[in-house]
Amino acid sequence: MIPGFVLAAGLLCTIPVQAPAALPWQASDAQGVPSLAPLLEKINPAVVNIATRGTTEVRNPLMDHPMFEDPFFRRFFGMPDGPQVQETQSLGSGVIVDARKGYILTNAHVIKGADEIKVNLIDEREFTAKVIGADEETDVALIQISAKNLTELALADSDKARPGDFVVAIGNPFGLRHTVTSGIVSATGRSGIGDPDSFQDYIQTDASIN
Repeated sequence: MIPGFVLAAGLLCTIPVQAPAALPWQASDAQGVPSLAPLLEKINPAVVNIATRGTTEVRNPLMDHPMFEDPFFRRFFGMPDGPQVQETQSLGSGVIVDARKGYILTNAHVIKGADEIKVNLIDEREFTAKVIGADEETDVALIQISAKNLTELALADSDKARPGDFVVAIGNPFGLRHTVTSGIVSATGRSGIGDPDSFQDYIQTDASIN
């Protein structure tokens, strides 16, 4: 991890990563305007966009009404006899953590129930991914693609993140690929979020993450 920098690649938990050797803050032009562009040029190839398709069963809550236990009323009101199959789609982001094996870290909710997972790289290449594993409590999943010439970012020690560290978030909000926002680490060790029995050691950031 570059000292004072954390990368959040569209994951719900901010994840510190080992970035390529580079100055975290460089001038972008002759006037010396501070810019993160040199850092992003090295990081962006490791961030991927993920699109999934799947199906789920949707049940009309009116079907639980006693009146619709009668087939006559179900036919009269055009009620289905059972749950209907509905196509689902999801968009998300991920970060390549092992270029040789094609491992990509993403959110569990992005790939949950997916029948098809497509991964798009910044160079416009597209691959079909398979799920290696997922943990819904921490909302983290590992997927894999078969590809060459990948760029990876190795996970660093999140315990070293400190309030005030710069944060760069790269993601795919609403399908807007490789959107970049920035901020700082607001706090570490946050708890009391969601299920109290689940993972409770979050890094809080003010960087916009949709």
